[in-house]
Amino acid sequence: MTVSHLIVSNDSVSRMPSGYGTDPARRSLRDHRRRKQTLSTTASYGCKILLQVTSEANEAETKELIKQVLIQNSNYTDGSISVRADPASIHIQLIDPGACPAEVTHSFSKGNYTWPEIKAGHTASLGCTGNPNHFAMRKCDVNGETDRATWANPMLESCPTLSSLPDNIVDLAKVDVTTDNALVVAELINNLTSDSPKMNLQEVEIVVSKVVEVMKVGEVTPSLGLTIVDIVTNIMETESNLQPVANQILEITESIGNTMSFDGESVSITSPMLALTVLNINSSQFDGLAFGVTSFIQGHDLQTFINQDPFDDTVAYISLPRSLEKHLFQQRNRTMARVQFTFYGKTVLFQDSILRDRILNTYVVSASVTNVTIRDLTDPVTITLQHLKPNQYNESVECVFWDLNGNNGLGGWSSEGCRMNSTSLNHTTCLCDHLTHFGVLMDLSRTPISALDDRIMTMITYVGCGLSSIFLTVTLLSYIAFDKLRRDYPSKILMNLSAALLLLNLLFLINTWLASFGNHGLCICLAVTLHYSLLASFTWMLLAAVHMYFALVKVFNIYVHSYILKLCSIGWGVPLVVVSIVLAINKDFYGSGVSAESISPAKTPEDVFCWVQDNVAFYVSVVAYFLLILVCNLAVFIVVLVQIHSLKARNPAGSQSGHLSNLKSVVSLTFLLGLTWSFGCFAWGPAKVPFLYLFSICNSLQGFFIFVFHCLLKENVRKQWRIHLCCGRFRLNEYSDWSRSGTNGRSRANQAARSPSVKSVKSHKSNSTSSTSNGSDSGRKLISTVGSHLDLVYENPLAASSTSSSPSFPSVFRVQTNGLEVHYQQPSWKK
Repeated sequence: MTVSHLIVSNDSVSRMPSGYGTDPARRSLRDHRRRKQTLSTTASYGCKILLQVTSEANEAETKELIKQVLIQNSNYTDGSISVRADPASIHIQLIDPGACPAEVTHSFSKGNYTWPEIKAGHTASLGCTGNPNHFAMRKCDVNGETDRATWANPMLESCPTLSSLPDNIVDLAKVDVTTDNALVVAELINNLTSDSPKMNLQEVEIVVSKVVEVMKVGEVTPSLGLTIVDIVTNIMETESNLQPVANQILEITESIGNTMSFDGESVSITSPMLALTVLNINSSQFDGLAFGVTSFIQGHDLQTFINQDPFDDTVAYISLPRSLEKHLFQQRNRTMARVQFTFYGKTVLFQDSILRDRILNTYVVSASVTNVTIRDLTDPVTITLQHLKPNQYNESVECVFWDLNGNNGLGGWSSEGCRMNSTSLNHTTCLCDHLTHFGVLMDLSRTPISALDDRIMTMITYVGCGLSSIFLTVTLLSYIAFDKLRRDYPSKILMNLSAALLLLNLLFLINTWLASFGNHGLCICLAVTLHYSLLASFTWMLLAAVHMYFALVKVFNIYVHSYILKLCSIGWGVPLVVVSIVLAINKDFYGSGVSAESISPAKTPEDVFCWVQDNVAFYVSVVAYFLLILVCNLAVFIVVLVQIHSLKARNPAGSQSGHLSNLKSVVSLTFLLGLTWSFGCFAWGPAKVPFLYLFSICNSLQGFFIFVFHCLLKENVRKQWRIHLCCGRFRLNEYSDWSRSGTNGRSRANQAARSPSVKSVKSHKSNSTSSTSNGSDSGRKLISTVGSHLDLVYENPLAASSTSSSPSFPSVFRVQTNGLEVHYQQPSWKK
């Protein structure tokens, strides 16, 4: 009787219909039946089987016997699927797997066992360390890929526990780490730290000390290295202050690569927060070396690459120059060197208490050579790091390295030997003459905004934009629904301004949500539309100011054909031209600055915003555009105030409304002309935060204040609400309302006729402006000054003949501004 091991392989196992068999993508029988497939298909697969045969026959007879048994049982069917083995494809081969070598295993809780050498297929049995009457078992298997004998894991279930494992980190301090139990202790630490996300400093120090002991007494294999990397990742994810132990943790990660034993030229170990690559370099083959991290997605292991050019979404990249060769192999007769690259996906290990107004705005990448200090390189090391937050405001950046001796041994950042080569919105490239841990600091001294202030202002902006959107909608619907409210030019200008502001607020509110999808095309469209709505809002503010100027200063007799149509072509057309020019130059001027794949745990979706990303395009098409409009609107604002003051000075008897009415007029004009946007120009130095608060509050609520001053405080709007929207005793009868208005109008006309006339600044030229309008609107308009409710146009209820020859002045009109009654004689035209 002989015992032999044979390989039975089948290169073609057919199945019918498709979708079943040994393929990993097979569908279930229930799904197949549900499809009710009428046409069967055939697919072929191969398989390999290891058999241990006990037989008295020779090798040839045994092979033939096995083949006949397989052929006899080669067909299988269950009514819906059939599997058949092709006899010609069955191959049987005799192998000699050898024996499993003698080996010692260590178990912290079950004891140490020395397994003897045994042949493949056999099982070794040893008495348990704690109780010889029980046995530990271990089988010598055959590896299906190498066809060689290999030990399976020991089966120690029957053996008693020698000592219980600690179930908390504090008790871990009582465990003695030895060569026999180093791996077991490392796995125990990994389990305890993964279950303790809120370790205190004492527990962190215990963990670090035990990991150091494991590194000293145990052989660092890739398996142990992965366990230690997982432990370091668990520590980095805690909420504890790691500064006291940060350097020890950095030394642990360096020791992994320095002491690890592995086969081949390189080994990479990655976790969600840490990536480590170790390479054995041959002196005759070194031609420079590069390492990078291509993506950083939360919850997934890091993706790294070697000797490739960086991609657009590269998180970190470091390139070693070819001239490093003389430093790598400087020792006599040295032909091999070991280089280690490490990437830290969290910055908690690199806290410098003396940074002041600077922050670490990148992840950290390091490079080192085992047992060699690299410094004063003639050709610098190139490091490219992605910003954690896009540098949208062109803040100063500084290339630095982590000095382990800084801050009295706690470690700190230093710029010695490093300089910036280039920087952009998302990346900074540094050049350094030594190897260590590298990062990029961003100077925030020009933007002293704390995280708390930033969150508060963000909340204010979103709440304000939400309120403005609601009240701008009410304003638009009121003017659209009630025809009597939109008969004059200022009302139509106000409607267009409200529409532009409403579009601006709505786009701002949904920007971050749509940008989080990571669709580049969608983000460009969103940024373009947001840019357009902002410019349109600025333009309509300017048009409101221009109309006000002509109404108050350039008095009168100015008639413009299709006046509102021309204003609309400017208000909506000019911004379109500006945006089109930016798109024509480069559509990538718009975007979010980051891709969805590069959003890291520190780069939350709230940080992604679709907007103008190019600095030149932003300053030309937004800042310069706004400043030009601001200058014009501010000039009109001053002229209006001077004119009102002049009119009041000429008629002090009519100025009885007081300072409160004046204040209302000033505030109303300020929001209508967009003067609150100028607060951003004063956000510098110590006053930056207060002015940014004013900027956020006033501009986000601009739509709300327009509703207050042009709907809520406007008498004719309130009348229309009461006539059409109210019921019961709050409802206003339209007939009685106009009856009272007519009575009041007659009494005021009589009063005006008795009052002395006050000529305007331009009265020597003309006393009227905006005469008859085209179409059905034949009533003459007298454009008045600005009152507390900003009624810029006074509608003449008297119709005039469309043909005229010479003017006369039979009618007197009254315009009230802050209690001052200004009287103009309205020319009428006679044949």
